[in-house]
Amino acid sequence: MEYRPLGNTDIRVSAICLGTMTFGEQNTEAEAHAQLDYATAHGVNFIDTAEMYPVPPCRETYTRTEQYIGSWLAKRGKRDDIILASKIAGPSRGNDGQDYIRGGSRFTRAQIHAACDASLARLHTDYLDLYQLHWPERRVNYFGTLGLNNLDDPADLTPIAETVAALDELVQAGKIRSYGLSNETPWGVMTHLHESALSGKTRAVSVQNPYNLLNRSYEVGLAEISLREHIGLLAYSPLAFGLLSGKYRRLPWHQDWRIAKYSRFTRYTKPQGFAAVERYAAVAEAAGISLAQLALAFVTSRPFVTSNIIGATSLEQLAENIASADITLSDDTLAAINAIHAEISNPCP
Repeated sequence: MEYRPLGNTDIRVSAICLGTMTFGEQNTEAEAHAQLDYATAHGVNFIDTAEMYPVPPCRETYTRTEQYIGSWLAKRGKRDDIILASKIAGPSRGNDGQDYIRGGSRFTRAQIHAACDASLARLHTDYLDLYQLHWPERRVNYFGTLGLNNLDDPADLTPIAETVAALDELVQAGKIRSYGLSNETPWGVMTHLHESALSGKTRAVSVQNPYNLLNRSYEVGLAEISLREHIGLLAYSPLAFGLLSGKYRRLPWHQDWRIAKYSRFTRYTKPQGFAAVERYAAVAEAAGISLAQLALAFVTSRPFVTSNIIGATSLEQLAENIASADITLSDDTLAAINAIHAEISNPCP
């Protein structure tokens, strides 16, 4: 397993990160612990979670994922062997029903401190290696939405200066070692970096955004920022919600598969997305590897990626995903991937 620096810190994270948003919804506590045991035994030292998890989010399961990881840490006692990341939820929007998170999550000083303290308690630890803002407080085109017609009134938003200062306070108190952004835009990343430089506060070290063969939009604008500013991508949805695993290529879909089970997940179920999957599957077959391993190896190999966040609902899936770290794609395979992307560019942004 390769280990890479997290931003400009001395923290080194595995090139494969274990994502945990299925813990507590699609995976039981025992299954979650088995995944954590397997991943750490095979070189993964980076674990990513969030107060909002599991997904789909709801009042009844809110914080359950952190609780499962916390019970695992309490049993195993290996806190210093892992790099642990969590997130404070962004604000609820419209009628999404997430007002159960502190009456409506915001990135104010008080809420950041409260959310972090609560995560630490659930995780049975006194520090987080990375604490992330799950999505921006302002309204932007995240989670697959395109277009931006109206901006929020700045008076209705927490000043980014206040948010940066609060995160810096957590660093100074030893509760977090670093902080990162998620579902962010180029403007948002640069504004955070500018505010940190202006105030002399702790600087963001990572950006957790979607990145996969069906959605390479991070390469426009954000990839350059990652490389020039040393704020690497933690790539989530590298298998496009399972579409790039290949299991959705044929009907009927199993009722327990995520896209079939949860009607809200339509980001990757677009005709051009399915067309691209067939093309990439042919490339994988020619390379002698599975479609999932082709997709994952591509993401991990990108120079602006710090870590590739995989997720699984079974140990078999987890083993295949982690094994992708040992695959190096040939120049011919990369050329074939880019040829498909040139014809079907970002079908599922």
